[in-house]
Amino acid sequence: MSSTQTIPQVTAVPKHVAIIMDGNGRWATRRFLPRVAGHQRGVEAVREAVRASIERGVRYLTLFAFSSENWRRPEEEVSVLLQLFRMVLEQEVAKLHASGVRLKIVGDLERFDSRLRDLIRRAEAKTEANTRLTLTVCANYGGRWDVIQATRALLADRPDLVSSLTESDLEPYLAMAHAPEPDLFIRTGGEMRISNFLIWQLAYAELFFTDTFWPDFNAKTLDEAIASYRNRERRFGRTSEQVRESRRQGRDEQVRLAPEDSRADA
Repeated sequence: MSSTQTIPQVTAVPKHVAIIMDGNGRWATRRFLPRVAGHQRGVEAVREAVRASIERGVRYLTLFAFSSENWRRPEEEVSVLLQLFRMVLEQEVAKLHASGVRLKIVGDLERFDSRLRDLIRRAEAKTEANTRLTLTVCANYGGRWDVIQATRALLADRPDLVSSLTESDLEPYLAMAHAPEPDLFIRTGGEMRISNFLIWQLAYAELFFTDTFWPDFNAKTLDEAIASYRNRERRFGRTSEQVRESRRQGRDEQVRLAPEDSRADA
């Protein structure tokens, strides 16, 4: 459902949380450890994020694991990241399945070797019927790549739409078509940018930036982000008065924690 076309239901707990897991290398460097140690510790933070999301009622969790620009990193580090990815798929999928988690891997997967692509296919097939949480891992993913590949796929199917293409036509072809748009975006590591991540889907997401490095991410960090989210007024182009009327009519939950909204209506 596009937030620019319709007004999504607003809930006190974000239905979909998307995270850029940043700061693994800096976490390790500050401890005089090789960067790979940060990536290894980051896997534990992923487990914590999944567990905490389930406990808090989040239904979709999307993690930016490897961007299409990360191939620019040193070859040794890229190799380590891919090895970790394979290890996680080999060792963690059974645990995710037992916890009722559906796993989706999205991105330009053709650049990965056949063994890794096979592990991805098996993991998705094993967990596809699970409904407790949908965990999406973006690997060799870029927001611009996503829009371009979706447009190409759509026009290959429907060349007659060249002059009349709409958002609703394109959305089923996007890599994240299986999930609603994120309600809450989190970036760890102190940087304040979205770095080509879900550039279509983040149009109306609430953004939360934290200095916490990803290896230190835990339930407390997630709670801080959700508390910040609850203090936002999600207007989607409406005035504050319209939002309050929508709440009175039961279309939106009361998200704001503060008793009064002291800001002027926009």
